[in-house]
Amino acid sequence: MRLRALLDTDALGLRLLGGEDELDRTVRGVMTTDLRDPSRYLSGGELVLTGLAWRRDADDSEPFVRILAQAQVAALAAGEAELRGIPDDLVAACVRHRLPLFAVDESVAFATITEHVVRQVSGERAGDLAAVVDRHRRMMTSGPAGGGPDVVLDLLGSDLDLRAWVLSPTGRLIAGPKAAGPGMPADRCAKLAAEHLAAARTGRRGPHRVTLGPATYSLFPIRSSGRSAQASRDVRETVLSDWLLAVEADAGDWPAERLDLLQGVTQLISVERDRRDAARTVRRRLAQEVLELVQTGAAPAEIAARLRVAAPVLLPGLGAAPHWQVIVARVDWADSDIEAGPVAQSLLEEILVDPQATGPEPSDRIAVAHTGDEAVALVPLPAVSAEHDGSETGILADVLLETVRDPLSAGLDDDGQVTLGVSAAVHSAEGLRGALEEARHARRVAAARPGRVCAAGHQELASHVLLLPFVPDDVRRAFTARLLDPLRDYDRRHRAELIPTLEAFLDCDGSWTRCATRLHLHVNTLRYRVGRIEQLTSRDLSRLEDKLDFFLALRMS
Repeated sequence: MRLRALLDTDALGLRLLGGEDELDRTVRGVMTTDLRDPSRYLSGGELVLTGLAWRRDADDSEPFVRILAQAQVAALAAGEAELRGIPDDLVAACVRHRLPLFAVDESVAFATITEHVVRQVSGERAGDLAAVVDRHRRMMTSGPAGGGPDVVLDLLGSDLDLRAWVLSPTGRLIAGPKAAGPGMPADRCAKLAAEHLAAARTGRRGPHRVTLGPATYSLFPIRSSGRSAQASRDVRETVLSDWLLAVEADAGDWPAERLDLLQGVTQLISVERDRRDAARTVRRRLAQEVLELVQTGAAPAEIAARLRVAAPVLLPGLGAAPHWQVIVARVDWADSDIEAGPVAQSLLEEILVDPQATGPEPSDRIAVAHTGDEAVALVPLPAVSAEHDGSETGILADVLLETVRDPLSAGLDDDGQVTLGVSAAVHSAEGLRGALEEARHARRVAAARPGRVCAAGHQELASHVLLLPFVPDDVRRAFTARLLDPLRDYDRRHRAELIPTLEAFLDCDGSWTRCATRLHLHVNTLRYRVGRIEQLTSRDLSRLEDKLDFFLALRMS
């Protein structure tokens, strides 16, 4: 389609601010972005829609427009809602670079323009998908019951004889063709997600082709057009959050027109993705407010007040005050300056979705904030009965990763790690600070383990042995030196084997007979050695405290 055709469509409400001589340009697609540098997602010929959230001051317009011009986009359409108008510096930059500029009235949704352009472009390229897009648009405008990814996929099947499914990066089935019978098996979903993430990490452009058994699938990435993350050319910034469209067909021999048509379908589905993200805004804000109160040491009464607001939103219909559980997640990349907090937030939201649920908004209990490089989830639980303390209720760490470990490991490749920590359930605002620290410490325990995807729960913090890896190195050295260096020096000078004797004595729980038997010593010889240990260290091995100090020193040495 031509740019001037957009001006002839009254429903779009576009006003031309510059570029009258360029209206015969051809529009090949549409992209919505607020990235400061969206070049990674541009291939040329797009109508770029922006809400201007990238603009902080007048100096930002020139580099943004230059990037679009270099990518050979067809035109720029800027929304008036954010700044109550289009800045003069943006108009001037577009004039300098001969880039047509449209103003989008705040009453017009970007989704309306996207659907119109995709429909028109598809109609000009091939009539088959034009019918799909048009029918989907009518269903979406008729109300929530008629729209959604499932409708698009059903129409793909009926009009183009293509079976397709929308999957999350963890392999959760988000949507599928209802007319095709039973949904795709969970293990196949997980394998396709893993193949997609592994291929995406290579930097190759989709679609990626995968053969599983007798079937061949073509995998198309579905990127959120409204993503507010900072611009980055590093694929790791989005690989763990992008949806994918799995089509049961080999796209290797498709003509360019058919590939473009499927890209148009992914744009339609990305509108649903944006709506899902928008629906989580309130829950994210509630979680952020509670997290800030807990971290700043706010009064329990103030935290409790925010929880009373959060409970009906996160767990509607709950009659009594819920218990709460805290889950902390972190994504670490080697040699990278990626802002990991938003990545971890998006991933933790996905992990916490019920794996049996389907649809773009399958859970209303997800409230995840992010601070620094970690994400923190506040999960409400139905109040447990009086005879239970809550320690056996709620989400278990190992259960969280049962179905997502393989796909995420593929996306992390060999330079990333996802770690999660899960607290025990708490029944009041007073317990949230402790739960947050407990979840953070459990996550650090998980991070000390081998593997790309690891989790630990509060039950695993019961052993003091798990605390040893997190003692600062200088504290470890000072503690062990004070207790063990006198014994090492004595052993070196006299070959007395005091260190092995100490280890055996503690391992035998202080039993003289069992320790002497293990070391093949007379009991009196053992007593002499233990006495020498006590003399050199000024400790008493009959005291529990001193036994524990020696035990920890040996473990840390």
